[in-house]
Amino acid sequence: MQQLKLFEEECARSKAPVAVVVLSGGQDSTTCLFWARHAGFEVHAVTFDYNQRHAREIEAATKVAKLAGVLSHEIIALGPVLKGTSPLISDNALEQYADHKSLPGGLEKTFVPMRNQLFLTIAANRAYIHNAEALVTGVGEEDYGGYPDCRSAFIDALTHACNLGTFTGEDGAPAPLTILTPLIRMTKKATVELALTLPGCYAALAWTHTSYDGAYPPVGRDHATLLRAKGFEEANVPDPLVLRAHLEGLMDLPDSPNYAPEVVEKYLELLARDNWLEV
Repeated sequence: MQQLKLFEEECARSKAPVAVVVLSGGQDSTTCLFWARHAGFEVHAVTFDYNQRHAREIEAATKVAKLAGVLSHEIIALGPVLKGTSPLISDNALEQYADHKSLPGGLEKTFVPMRNQLFLTIAANRAYIHNAEALVTGVGEEDYGGYPDCRSAFIDALTHACNLGTFTGEDGAPAPLTILTPLIRMTKKATVELALTLPGCYAALAWTHTSYDGAYPPVGRDHATLLRAKGFEEANVPDPLVLRAHLEGLMDLPDSPNYAPEVVEKYLELLARDNWLEV
């Protein structure tokens, strides 16, 4: 977190530093995109089409990038380069759970080996050509499904490798690159609370996609869907994605305190100020 504070201070002093944000179209990457913009970065976003089972997240990323007003948004088509048994890139069944308390812990079967390393490596290439000082990614060590490539040790090692091999600051090469991870130590509750402090972010979350089953509305019970719901419930904030689906007549509101009528009314008023259904 000290690193993030130093970058925010540097952004306040300098003129429009540039960052590349890895934008999946989900809750975390969207929050990071708006964080980067709020911190003073001019933002290029990159989204990866890696032959995942559902295109909805790419559609969500496209919508979010437009809402954020990024300098550029590139969808990078990788094709079926990533292999594995993850149901995200295979025909294997997606595990469902009764609730977030039933999650077993450990490495989830949805893990795609080397995915983050590949994505961040290509994003670093784009950082080079965009003269960006930083990459921003939404990985986190809390509620992360046991993915080893969402930990700070991995990010530190990859940063070191990028700066040894490319961003050396020598012989005309760019200065060292920093990989920023605003959510690395945050719970899902904390990420919801952060989103509320970032102008436009809460409304943009209405257009994100988290569910591993690819469905809208988000009524599945895979671990990503359950953890997202858990974060909003613990923050006592209704998920704007759920509110949108409810207003479209696609689902009933969940029976949890963050969807009590007075809470929903408060946050609908907040969303209305951002014209959230007209964008």
